Amino acid sequence: MNKSELINAMAAESGLSKADSKKALDAFISAVSAALKEGDKVALVGFGTLLVAERGERTGINPSTKQTITIPAKKVVKFKAGNELESAVQ
Repeated sequence: MNKSELINAMAAESGLSKADSKKALDAFISAVSAALKEGDKVALVGFGTLLVAERGERTGINPSTKQTITIPAKKVVKFKAGNELESAVQ
């Protein structure tokens, strides 16, 4: 499902117009992005939790030259599904 398909599904489920659904989705994405940028955790009960984690520096191998390289540390977004979402997927 891409963004436009999600907007259509949100509009059908909620009874909102597609324009209002797009505004709601954009506002949600913006709010979640801002919270994660601040280092906060976003927990949606039953759906899941989004959080920022530090991935440490590590060594890797360049597949074309077979030389070892250092992969720098970085922040990554992690998602842990909630119980209701996990059971719905089963």
